[in-house]
Amino acid sequence: MTLVRLIARPLLASGFFFGATNALKNADKLAPKAAKVTDRVAPLVRKAAPAAPVPSNAKTYVMVNAGVQLLAAAALATGRAPRLSSTVLAASMVPTTLAGHAFWEETDPTAKNMQRLQFFKNTSVIGGLLLAGVDTEGKPGLAWRAGNAASVARKDARRLAKDVRREARLAKAQLT
Repeated sequence: MTLVRLIARPLLASGFFFGATNALKNADKLAPKAAKVTDRVAPLVRKAAPAAPVPSNAKTYVMVNAGVQLLAAAALATGRAPRLSSTVLAASMVPTTLAGHAFWEETDPTAKNMQRLQFFKNTSVIGGLLLAGVDTEGKPGLAWRAGNAASVARKDARRLAKDVRREARLAKAQLT
């Protein structure tokens, strides 16, 4: 791991430790804001996965989201599954940003400006997390590895078929 990654990952994760801890401590206060998003998303989840235990109150969603963020931030900070953890953090930021920084609903110009600033700060963090999610640290990614394995398999199959035909010709020549 390079020095930049060694420093950048914990720095990127630090905001999530703070935010998730704050969300766990203040879940009751954050639940009404979260309800704006969870009330729309929960029915869709119930429809998509009827057997899944889908919570009904926004406070539970706030706490689950905070727990997910803490686990993913710890994984990112320690370099354990950094691509997966940064992708999970990016996904968890979408409802957090929509619920917590809905600047379009504000009427006070000062509050609207502050919420707009926080909204775009969060979208910037999502962008950084998406970049971290595709960072292969100079190693080939899964898509390249799969394509390369298929290419090698095709070449091996052609070589084997050629060898089999040659051996068959040699065997035929020895029999005649």
